[in-house]
Amino acid sequence: MLMMVSSAMAQEAARDQRALTHSQIEWPSTTDVWEVATLRNYNTRLVVLSTSLLGIAAGLVGSFLLLRKRSLMGDALSHATLPGIGIAFAVMVAAGGTGKSLPGLLIGATISGVLGLLVMLAIRNTTRLRDDVAMGLVLSVFFGAGVAVLGVVQSIPEASAAGLERFIYGKTASVIKTDFYLISGVAAIIVIFSVVLRKEFTLLCFDEGFASSQGWPVLALDVALLGLVTAVTVIGLQTVGLILIIAFLITPPTAARFWTHSLPKMIILSALFGGMSGWLGASISALLARMPAGAVIVLVAGTVFLVSMIFAPERGVLPRWLRHRNLRREVNRQHLLRGAYEILEHEARSSGSDGSVINLPFSRSALLSKRTWSSRELGRILSTERAMGHIEHLDHAMLRLSEAGFGKAARITRNHRLWELYLVTHADIAPSHVDRDADMVEHVLEADLVRQLEEELRARDSWTPVPESPHEIPSPSAG
Repeated sequence: MLMMVSSAMAQEAARDQRALTHSQIEWPSTTDVWEVATLRNYNTRLVVLSTSLLGIAAGLVGSFLLLRKRSLMGDALSHATLPGIGIAFAVMVAAGGTGKSLPGLLIGATISGVLGLLVMLAIRNTTRLRDDVAMGLVLSVFFGAGVAVLGVVQSIPEASAAGLERFIYGKTASVIKTDFYLISGVAAIIVIFSVVLRKEFTLLCFDEGFASSQGWPVLALDVALLGLVTAVTVIGLQTVGLILIIAFLITPPTAARFWTHSLPKMIILSALFGGMSGWLGASISALLARMPAGAVIVLVAGTVFLVSMIFAPERGVLPRWLRHRNLRREVNRQHLLRGAYEILEHEARSSGSDGSVINLPFSRSALLSKRTWSSRELGRILSTERAMGHIEHLDHAMLRLSEAGFGKAARITRNHRLWELYLVTHADIAPSHVDRDADMVEHVLEADLVRQLEEELRARDSWTPVPESPHEIPSPSAG
């Protein structure tokens, strides 16, 4: 008896071990990776090329959708296609078919999506409701109707509605040759229209009011743009599904926005990011059989967005932080040199000389009183300036500008005084407040503006290498 129990326990443990082993991810071999990368497998080639073309088309259209501030429009339109899929299935079954014809289902999705588009435009143009209200209404109402329709078609006698849920979540592996031709044709049409109407769409996105005042067909352009969004949504149903298609439309252009300020470059990058997301996502899904392609594609696009948000040189978080940090350091160094020059100016006036500023030693405490720096922060700035050869330490308490530092301090103070003059003369800033305002803008003083201000000083017969400040400068001991 004990032997039988032991044998049963051993068999059960073996079954558990096999189940555990079977549940583990089977990592692809080098041969598998090479076959997927070179597209040797026929089905993999269809899937990867289809999703890449869809990504390119979605990236192009999504760029204008993002600039139009209608990011959720694609989400609303994708959900609006669901009732059309269920109704098309029912119609084809009633006509004697199986109801699983992909062209018929996509036609139903297109009709339903266009109807949702027209409802959104009607709400937007005939009421005072905003775009987000119209999109929310269409999304919720049409999706609710779609779920109800799918529930009804499940009960149709002698008809199997199994497989329709793939339009909700996507099923990229089911792409066949005719699907590839359909996606390629629609993607080509979308690319052509996006390129041909690029200027018109740009005007619509940035200044709709100006376009309308100049006689441009704003409503027709709006319908054309949303029609392209609908086309992308419909052809993307089978690959990424109606829930995830919004990520394919919005994530690539959003990522591209971090890399450039130029619209043409943004559109190109968006198409590249979309195509790359489709390519990599479908390839990873082909290598890892249990990973659904639609979700992997969206995750790849999200990774591209995350990398762009952090590292993009134009608008990425890290480069912007580095630029701001370097700017703050440069501003602090300029304030230190200007403070030192003002201390020397005060010493020159106090000595009763002709007012010429002489490079004399000055105390660290006097420099500390010129700004709201802590002693530790001043020490860091002084260390930087000493390394750059602008400051000489005579001892722990006394400092002196080097020859190069004195010249730079004079130039910085001169630019600051020119800005003060400009703000007092042209911006009607009170002299008692001009120092603070000049601090905010003096670091972007351009050479042309400097020459213009110098000419104005010459015209006033008040030219000096470093003009006088229009306000009283506190003495270093004033804190």
